[in-house]
Amino acid sequence: MSNKESMSISKSPFFDGNNYSHWKAKMTIFIQALDFNLWDIINDGPELPHIISQEGIKSLKPRSSYTDDNRKKVQLNAKAKHVIICALNSNEFNRVSSCATAKEMWDRLEVTYEGTNQVKDAKINMLVREYEMFSMKENKNISGMFVRFTNIINSLQSLNKCYTNREMVRKILRCLPKSWMPKVTAIEEDKDLNTLPLEELLGSLMTHEMTIKNHEEDEEQDKKKNKVIAFKSSTPD
Repeated sequence: MSNKESMSISKSPFFDGNNYSHWKAKMTIFIQALDFNLWDIINDGPELPHIISQEGIKSLKPRSSYTDDNRKKVQLNAKAKHVIICALNSNEFNRVSSCATAKEMWDRLEVTYEGTNQVKDAKINMLVREYEMFSMKENKNISGMFVRFTNIINSLQSLNKCYTNREMVRKILRCLPKSWMPKVTAIEEDKDLNTLPLEELLGSLMTHEMTIKNHEEDEEQDKKKNKVIAFKSSTPD
């Protein structure tokens, strides 16, 4: 963890311009935990107090004419802006400092690092293809496979493309190599895949992997012992 980033639950995740999708996911959780009203303001935007002139021109109300409700909305927007600003380095602050609302700040960072909707769609299509083509190669371990799978899932979630737990469980089972088919069949027969948590599936696969490894090690030890016995028996006294 960077020395700029605090373990404190009261300090927002720090963004230095790198790994935006990771920061966005952490920042979203942080804001929602801090105050869900702030997340609504950032997501939907505040309705700042305004007036419309006789010419139909819309402008902000002067502060002297704010109602109590106006002040609450402006205060909430200012608080949301403050939370975002405190999470940014100086370069990123300069990028969003001219924004009037927290939503504008959030949207500007999204467009900067994720691109327009067209770019997002292209990224989603690429990641969906990675997801669909994903498989575990022979002689690779479950833990490494799951890290690669999670990276794809997290990248898709940051672009608001989500799969259900049921879909991910079925995908993991389909991506395993042929040597794992007996275990896959056993899980399908023993578990309800519609309710099986992904973490429980991972634990079951890792346990099976350890069992296989221990069995292979035992077989290797037996072979070595048999070779020693055979050598001794063939050696003249």
